[in-house]
Amino acid sequence: MLDWIERVGNRLPSAIMLFLWLSLFLVLISILASAAGLSGIHPGTGERVSAVNLLSAETVRRFLVEMPRTFTGFPPLGTVLTVMIGIGIAERTGLIAAALGGMVRRVPGPFLAFAITLAGILSSLAVDAGYVVLVPLGAALFAAAGRHPLAGLAAAFAGTSGGYSANLLVTSLDPLLGGISQTAAQLLMPGYQVLATANWFLMIALVPMFAIAGAVVTTRIVEPRLGRWDPVPGVPVAAEPPTAVETSALRLTGWWSLALLALISALVVPEGAPLRDPETGRIEPFYQAIVAITAIGLGLLGIVYGRATGQIRTSNDAIAMSEEAMRTMAAYILLAFVAAHFLAFFAWSNLGILLAIAGGDMLRASGIGGVPLLLLVMVTSAFINLFIGSASAKWALLAPVFIPMFMLVGITPEATQAAYRIGDSVTNIITPLMSYFPLVLVAAQRYVPALGIGSMIATMLPFSIAFLIVGAGTLLLFLLAGIPIGPGTLPFMAPIAAGVVSPA
Repeated sequence: MLDWIERVGNRLPSAIMLFLWLSLFLVLISILASAAGLSGIHPGTGERVSAVNLLSAETVRRFLVEMPRTFTGFPPLGTVLTVMIGIGIAERTGLIAAALGGMVRRVPGPFLAFAITLAGILSSLAVDAGYVVLVPLGAALFAAAGRHPLAGLAAAFAGTSGGYSANLLVTSLDPLLGGISQTAAQLLMPGYQVLATANWFLMIALVPMFAIAGAVVTTRIVEPRLGRWDPVPGVPVAAEPPTAVETSALRLTGWWSLALLALISALVVPEGAPLRDPETGRIEPFYQAIVAITAIGLGLLGIVYGRATGQIRTSNDAIAMSEEAMRTMAAYILLAFVAAHFLAFFAWSNLGILLAIAGGDMLRASGIGGVPLLLLVMVTSAFINLFIGSASAKWALLAPVFIPMFMLVGITPEATQAAYRIGDSVTNIITPLMSYFPLVLVAAQRYVPALGIGSMIATMLPFSIAFLIVGAGTLLLFLLAGIPIGPGTLPFMAPIAAGVVSPA
């Protein structure tokens, strides 16, 4: 099946041409949908949403006027280019290759895939930095160990994106989704509170489950299927032990790393620290600053290592390394341009919103209740996620439908939210519409230049299926055993009747 998916997918044009063709197809669909009067009622606002003709005068004007803003506003673009400034220095001085070689020699081979997947899952604390830093790092780790780099990249991508709904700590996504759930719950019960820790226990339980599943899929399915990898000229692979000079430079860089960590701690830990929210005292600003910290930190450590090895003698040497790294991003920048406009077309046409509304209406009309309904929510959100990337945007559309409906049959808003977020993350890794998919594809093509979208999807599909099964099984265990899914939060509640505005 995976071979068939790969063959079909690789017959598609290049990623840039694919997004251009999809954009033209989307324009055609928008014309037909608008002419047919396709519309729906937004469950959150109660307003009617209609399909928009992308060739209307207003939309054409918007396309031309907002083109620079649409491109520069593409969410991953600034993140990627910022972090590459520092990574370019660290990579071209040999710091990353040397450090990875040391890590590989210390991590037993059977645990490498598990460690990479686990690191990817936990990287959601750093918002989206895992895509930029950890996904290429996973490929480099496997290459340094003499294994196929795409297997390491896939494990890191699966953990970072497919396991985005799991973590040991509360992330920035928890209060975001919790706020939407609370608003939806208050449609029936004014004063109902959904805490940021609403799904914390379930999310903790999913971490080892997803990490084990990712390791098994990597070593038993993906890696054997990829076969042997022949190194590509120009791609560094840290296979040899470091020289005495490199060892000394690594040791010096390690001490500087500790000093850097101490400085970061001083910016985060004390009360009133710069990277704490001045009103709440929480450390969300630190999470949001991870990309900048990564770029600055890797750049500084790269300079330290380069000075110690003699590769950086003047500031011009470091600048040249950053410039060279940015030149390698030309293909990604062009791909980001066409992908940004395709996603903008999807939003402007309202077709994504209408698809979500139709899916919610169909689920509501099915008549299914209880645990099967929650599992169906998971599958539905996984399907809709193939077309709409933003977790909060989809939940803002679906929560006003799902949460009140489930409260009427005795399912808490927290449990509904948990089912949604599991389904929402597991298909991130198989949809080209996910905003970071082009970045991952470009990173993979560094090791396999002829890699196509079909090959990428076929590689990631086993992870998606495994994570969906593991996520559903873990949620089912919590539901049937009545285990709290968060502090003081059970999956079921006393059913309430429609129209009740306060707890009985």
